[in-house]
Amino acid sequence: MKKLTDFEINKKLENLTDWDYYDDALHTDFEFDNFKDCMSAMNRIAFECEALNHHPEWTNNYNTLDISLTTHDAEGVTELDFKLAEAINIIVEVEE
Repeated sequence: MKKLTDFEINKKLENLTDWDYYDDALHTDFEFDNFKDCMSAMNRIAFECEALNHHPEWTNNYNTLDISLTTHDAEGVTELDFKLAEAINIIVEVEE
């Protein structure tokens, strides 16, 4: 995959709710009602990651989930990162 330019990334971010771009990656965080809801969302996201063969850098602390997306092979953000970010937003909306 081709690394997107800063201009392309910022343009695409206009249509992607709650994500930021810095340090050559897309970043977001979510807060859930409890640990179980957070883990449920992570499990659902994991299935999408496997389907796309693209995996986030993420951490959770009790009810919060921090996600960072970048394509290491391209050394930056690609279309695949945006595809996964959009899928994650859909999954989390269902969870909320």
